[in-house]
Parts: sequence; structure tokens; C-alpha cells
Amino acid sequence: MSNRGNNPRGGSTDTRGRGRGRGGGGGPGRGSSPAPSTTSGHSGFTGGGQRGRGGGGDGRGGPGSGFRGGNRGGGFGGSQTYGGGSSGPDIFQENVPVQLPPRLAPAALDQVITGFKSLKVKPERPLRPGFGTLGNPITLRANFFAVRLPKGPVFDYVVEIAPTTDINRIKGRIFQLLEMSNELQPHVPYIAHDRSQRLVSSRKLPQPNDNALVVPIRFYDADEKGPGPKSVMYNVSIKFERELDPGQMTKYMEGNPQYIDYDPLPLVSALNLVLQHHANRTGVRVGKSRYFHPQIAEKHPLGMGLTAVQGFYASVRPSLNQLLVNVNVCMTAFVNPGNLADRLNEFNQNSRGAMPTLPKAMVKSIRVKTLHLGYKKKLFAIGTTSARNTFFDCEELGGKTSVEQYFVKKYKTQLKYPAELPVVNVGNLKKPNWIPAELCLIEGDVPYRAKLDDKETAAMIKVACNKPRINAEHIVNRGFPSLGLSPAQPPLSGFDIGVDTKMVDIPGRELLPPKLSYGVGVPRVANGSWNILDVKFHRAAQIANWWVLVVQDKPRTTFENGPKDPRLPALIQGFANKLRKCGIALPGSMPNLLPPAQLLPPHRDPERKQSLEIIRSLLRTQLATAKGVKPSFILVLLENRDNYIYPGIKRIGDVEMGLQTIHMQLGKALGDERKQDQYFSNVALKVNTKLGGMNHFLDANHMKWLTDKKTMMIGIDVTHPGPGSREGTPSIAAVVASIDDKFVQFPASLSIQETKKEMLDELDKMLVERLLVYEKKNKVLPERIILYRDGVSEGQFDTVLEEELPQITKAFKKMNTPTRKDYKPKLSIIICGKRHHAKFFPTNSQHADKNGNTRPGTVVDKGVTGVFDFDFYLQAHAGLQGHVKATHYTVVYDENNLTADAIQKGTHDTSYLYARATKAVSLIPAAYYADLACERGRCYLNDFLVDSTTVVGGSRTSSRLEKEEEKKRVFEAAKKHWGDGLHPDMRGSMFYI
Repeated sequence: MSNRGNNPRGGSTDTRGRGRGRGGGGGPGRGSSPAPSTTSGHSGFTGGGQRGRGGGGDGRGGPGSGFRGGNRGGGFGGSQTYGGGSSGPDIFQENVPVQLPPRLAPAALDQVITGFKSLKVKPERPLRPGFGTLGNPITLRANFFAVRLPKGPVFDYVVEIAPTTDINRIKGRIFQLLEMSNELQPHVPYIAHDRSQRLVSSRKLPQPNDNALVVPIRFYDADEKGPGPKSVMYNVSIKFERELDPGQMTKYMEGNPQYIDYDPLPLVSALNLVLQHHANRTGVRVGKSRYFHPQIAEKHPLGMGLTAVQGFYASVRPSLNQLLVNVNVCMTAFVNPGNLADRLNEFNQNSRGAMPTLPKAMVKSIRVKTLHLGYKKKLFAIGTTSARNTFFDCEELGGKTSVEQYFVKKYKTQLKYPAELPVVNVGNLKKPNWIPAELCLIEGDVPYRAKLDDKETAAMIKVACNKPRINAEHIVNRGFPSLGLSPAQPPLSGFDIGVDTKMVDIPGRELLPPKLSYGVGVPRVANGSWNILDVKFHRAAQIANWWVLVVQDKPRTTFENGPKDPRLPALIQGFANKLRKCGIALPGSMPNLLPPAQLLPPHRDPERKQSLEIIRSLLRTQLATAKGVKPSFILVLLENRDNYIYPGIKRIGDVEMGLQTIHMQLGKALGDERKQDQYFSNVALKVNTKLGGMNHFLDANHMKWLTDKKTMMIGIDVTHPGPGSREGTPSIAAVVASIDDKFVQFPASLSIQETKKEMLDELDKMLVERLLVYEKKNKVLPERIILYRDGVSEGQFDTVLEEELPQITKAFKKMNTPTRKDYKPKLSIIICGKRHHAKFFPTNSQHADKNGNTRPGTVVDKGVTGVFDFDFYLQAHAGLQGHVKATHYTVVYDENNLTADAIQKGTHDTSYLYARATKAVSLIPAAYYADLACERGRCYLNDFLVDSTTVVGGSRTSSRLEKEEEKKRVFEAAKKHWGDGLHPDMRGSMFYI
């Protein structure tokens, strides 16, 4: 792939990366995992308006409001009760006048676009072709604040520590001691660093030793008075690397065409070190650019041993004619400090007579201070025996002795819980160091580095989802002092950097909703949602026959009289009536009611393997009885939500037997008549889509941007194994693609690849599969492809072009035949970003919803977007609860010469085509479907995503080589388990919906 000049655009997120990582507010990480984000291992939440997981069927929750529209669903949510109370929306600084800055005047913007047109057009990283014009103009505030660039140069240094250490806690303490040293202390007011390997200064530092400043540091911990006789001596070398010129950044932000290949990332990352330095010194960093001060922050209990702590995100962003800092509220979970024995006693109620323990994820997060010696240690494991029953050889005490007796004799310590609580390992696997839990104090300020469970997630959502005004006030009133931005704390003044405390005012637009088309009836769209009480699906599926399976998973089953229970046929008949009302053709007779699957209780079958074998055997018997004639679908009625049964049944149906399964939770399906009707409506949407039907279309006028040529729309996503998965478990890639000019049906291809690898390994193969299906359906191949790529951070934009674009081109070449040569459709690639921190605020009630959010259709492409990039923020959906978040779209490759209006309005209108909801969704359906397909793929590897083989708190293996070998074994085992993936009978359907 060629780039402009020698410097690629987009670049790495590494602080020393080469490449450009431009764009306003787009943060690191994966778009498919919406906030609240628990996939990073830090349980981080940024609040509000998420997209959820779809309609009411399959027991997965989500945005589907079924046929009655309204404000149900909406994915994760939960609203605080602060603020508001008035009859209208609660608007942040509604009475403060809004004034757009001169840099955003139409003449200034036109001048920039005119300058871009003087450059040669290339498809890679296209320049913004213009600004959008469609929709009603509005003014907004955004959580960005103007930053004054330093006038002089910024000096950049590389820091090396000898002997080397990979322990971040040790490195952080070394930098603390470095600042206290005689050599560096005079320079502290005008330096900043990352506590690891980089330091920047507004003045040139002395370099006396071979062009480096070398400072000897004798290590001791913060709670020690000074170094001891055995303290380690570290030599810290600070060596000058380069001089960064803010003047070049200014020229770049002006949109000067001569600076298109300027790389702003080194200076941006240097300025981030400066702006984040105070927070880095005084708080706890969790993930990238998020800082927490648990001692003074707002806190909320989450349940067993965890507390939600409010923190703040801050990151510098270059925008047109203005450097900005993006500041946002965030929330994460911390482990409650205190005696480890108290924590174990809290969990004792769940031990069922066994020795109390803690969840694996919590063990991995905890550091302790031992009371008998004062050492700080990482907690490695919770034991299974008490101090009284744990023995070891001790020459000092005459041979074999118990841990209890050791502490009595050695330290004169009489234990309070010698037999009631387990010992804990503060050593490692090869050299365990077992001590009583009551002699360990859990350190404070320890973030919980794992995914929250369902109850903890619900509690977190409740406290994290604030209304926009509350978030804005927290940012200004709490965030700025916490981050040291106002009043300004060192080293800001040392670099002559200033931060405006007023949010930027920016222009936006509200796009009008598209017109929808159903088979019968025309619904009215309001606030991104619509009611379809008396309409029929545009193209209803045909059902030859269907089965019903009741999964009995309670001590007292829901249907106590079995098939004779009157509620069961009433439920089945009610659902059948709903399907018919939608236009779906059903046989006149009742479905085949299978014998109920009576599962073993979880305590007898913890991983539910025997229970799944019961279901598998039952379905095989029924298929044999039916002589291989498969039902159109199986309605599976579940009594419980279960982490094993649901994914297990999906694997049996999708992979092993090729059976379409639709799940219902009986707790919802047997609700009151109104709720039951809505629930059936949600499930009907999914049934019709799975079986090849089309629920609704957009009016033809709204589809012209796609239908003026034969066009295929593609969605791509990759999901990775999360915390608790077996090391080496593969990542799962999904490619979905439209099959006709209605853009409703998106069958999928799935594959597995190297663990935690974001770029697809088999994209060419998967894309060929999709093109062949399109050709079979349409008798021609598409002339144009619009590809939406989800889950890619800004620093990976160029990687998509370098690693995935060649595979796409390779797929096109594979489609060549003797009669069809040089197949090369016009291609556009748009990145979808959800994990950013840009938030928008209405400036008046007229353009706000009842919660004070911006309204569906809000689009922003000025003021906080990239300087050169073709990007925009689009909020197609309604923010039902919390603070709504727009999706950040960036065009990174374009052979179709897309205009700003075409891609913005087209993406917005297509967001109304999501098949399993009666509302617009936050992410264009093609990308959303790819995300759903990835999640379905996780069901097929469920045994690997829940690691029951790992020793609590650590790994079975110890050496790096052994761990790598174990990862390879796990990957090969998962690959064998995956087999050929989807059953051939499922590959032409939206099985994942």
C-alpha cells in the first residue's frame, strides 16, 4: 500500500509511533464492545445510551421494542435521579450564550476544503471532500476544551532503567525517587514522564555522561523511611532523542496542504504526558488516559468486595485551528481495602460448607500487606486448607509444623480463625508462601481487573448512567481539579500550557428520519422509534413445520403437569397467532411438542455437560423419528438463564445439527397479556429474519445512494477472549454481507484466528464466500462494495489498509473466470468507532429529548473532528437512559468518491433497517450484525471462554516457554473443537440474529 510521502497516515498509538492517529475524540480499543466496557479487563464504564444486544427473544435483552415501539429496550441503561425535576429537559448551561468561534465560520471552512482540492486524490485515507449540509442546523456543546500550545520546543527523552524491571509498580516508584533526587529535583517544575520509559521537558536537560543524564536510585517503598542495606540500586539514564516543534503542529491544524504528511502523534503524546502528569502522580491510572482518586472520589458499593469509583478521562486531540483536550467522566470498580479475613467471611455464605474462597478474578486483582513483616505482596492463590491443617517442614521449629503453630511460636501471634479460614499463597506456584488470611491487609486503590458479573454490571450501570447535565457538571466541577487542569497544577505552567475551562461550542445538524415501508401499513417514526400495531412483514417467511422444546431446569418445573398444563398450549397458540398476524404462513396444526428435557441440577453437573448431552440425545432421536426432515425452527422454552445451556444449545443447533433455534425465557413469555404480546412481537421479528424473511424496508428514495449501482454492503468485526478465558483461546472473526438491493438479509461467514489478533487472517476466503452467495442470488457480482469495519482503534486505521485491504483485493481476483476477467468493484471502507469519549450536549430545550440528550439524527463533522480525515459523529438512535453516545465513522479508503452528505445521510437512514427492533440503532446494521455473529461464535467455544483449569490466582505453568506451549495446545484444542464451523444448512441464513 502506498502512502503520501514516507510517513503513513493514521499510525500507531505507541507514544513513539510513526503515523498519524488523527481525529477528534476517537479513543482506543474495540467499537463492538459498547460502554459500559468490561472487555478491557478493567471493568471501565463511561455511562449512558448503549446499543444493547437486540430484541426480546433468546433471553439476551437489548434494543428491540417489538411492535409497540415506545421506550423499552435500548440495551444497557439506568438513569440517575439527580438534577432535573422540572417538566422540560434539563440542559447544561442553557442560559449561557452560545457563540461559534471564528475558526468554524463558513468562509474559514470553505478555505480549508479548497486547499484540499489542490492535492492529488488517492483512495487511501481520503481527505474530507466537504462538510455535510443536510438536516436542520443546531448548536451543541462538546466535552472538549481549548488548549494553548507551548511557544517553545518540547524536548523528548528516552529513559532506561538498569537493571531492567517489568513490574509497573517498581518502575512507578523509581520515577518517584528520581524526582526526589538531587540531579532531577531542580527540573521537576518543567518535566513530565510516563513512569516507564519516556520523559519530556520544556527546557533542555544536562547530558553529562555520554550524552545522557544518569541518576543512581537506591530503591525503597513509599511506606519505608529509607533504603535498607539490601536495597537494590538502579541506574536511571535519561537520554535526549528529539526536539518537537509546536509551530509545525499549528501549521498542521490550519489544514495547510503542505503539512498533510506531518505526524502530530509524537507531540500529541508528549502533551498528554504534561496534561496527565498531575493525575498520574496523585491518582490511579486504569487503562489508557483514565485516572481515579478513590480517597476523594464519588463512590458507590457494587456488592461483594467491590466499589464503583468515579474517575476522569483526558486526552489531547488536534482539530481544525485548535488543539483540544477531551475530558470525560468514567467509572470503574475497585477492590474494597481491609483485612482479607473479613473479605473471605463476606463470601463464606456461598461456600456450602467448603473452605471459603474468593472469585478468581478478585484474587488476581488483589495486593496485600502482611501484618507480621509489613511486606507488600501480590496475592497468588487462596488455599483449600486452614492454618491448622496446612503443614510444612521447618528446621527452625524442629521439623513438620502447621502454619498455625509456626505463627504462634515464631511471631507470638494467636490466630482468630485457625480452622475457619484458608491460608493464602503470597509466593508463586513453584515457591508457595502460605500465610493466614487474617494476617493480610488488602491494599487500597486497587482496581478490579476483570469483567463484572451480571449483578455487579447492573449495579455499575445504575450509578454510571447519569443524565448529560450531571456528567457536564462533574467534568467541569470535579474533573478539572482532579486532573490538575484548573486551577492549573505543575507542570502545566512550566510548559506555558493553558486549558480553557469552557466547553467548546460547535455546529451540528439533525437529519430527518427516513420513511419506512411494510407489507401492509405505514408506521410513523418519532424519536427514532415507531409503532407497528397493524402492519405485516414486507416479506414473510414460510414455515413448513416447527418444534417446541421445554428445558426443565428448576427443582419445581414451570409446567408441573407437563404437556397437559394449560399454560403451555396457550403460550404456543398465542405465539402462533402472533406469527400469523405478522403475515408468516404456519401449518394449521399445532407444532410438534417434544418430550421435555429434564436437566441435572447445577451442583451435580457444574459445567452442564451431562445436561447438554440430554438435549443433544433428545434432538437426535427426534430427527431420526422425522427421518431427517428438519423443522423450520425449534422454539426452545428456557426456565433459567445459564452460562452453559444457552450457548450449548446454540452450538448443537448451529454447528452440529444445522437446526434453527429460537429461545424464549418462560419468565417473560408467561407475563401479563400486554407484556406477553410485546415479547412475542420481539421474537417474531427474529423468526422472520432467521428464516429469510424481510420485516421492513426503507422507502426507495432513501436507498438511492446504494441502489444506483449493484452494491454489496459488508460488516466486519473480531471478538477476543475476555478475562477468565483459557490462555490461547482463539479470537473469532465475522464477515456479514447483503445479498440483494433491499439490504435486509446479511448471511455471515465465521472463522477463528490467533488469540487477540484484531486483523483478519482469512478475510479473502470469507469474502469469496459472501461474493459467491451474492452472485448466486443476483446472477451478477456487485459493482460497488461499501464496507463497515467495526472494532478498530484509531492507531490501527493504517493497519487495516496494510493487512486487510490486500486480502480484499485478493478475494476480487479469486472471482475472475475465463468469461469474467479483471473483476474489481469500487470499494469504500468506513471504520465504526464506539469506544471514544466524545460526548455532545444540547444548548437549548428545543433540540433536546426529555432526558436532556441530543435527539436521533444528530450529526457532527465540524469543530471536534480530524483536521484532514473524512470523519463524522452520528447519533442515529434515541438515548433512552443515561448520556447517549454517537458513533464515530471514519472513511479510510474510498474509490466511490463518496460525498459528506451521501455517507452521513446514508449511514443514518440505513440505521433504521436493523431487523430485530422497531427503532434506529446506534451502529449501522451491517457492523452491528458482524458484532452479533461474533458473539454467536463465542457460543461455539464456550468451554474455552470459561477457564475451569487454571489454578486460582495464577497459572498452571510458570516459565514463559511453558506458557507459550500451553497457549498453543489450547489453540489447537479450540481449533479442533471449532471443526468446520457452521453447519452447511445454516450458512445462507442470519442464524445469529
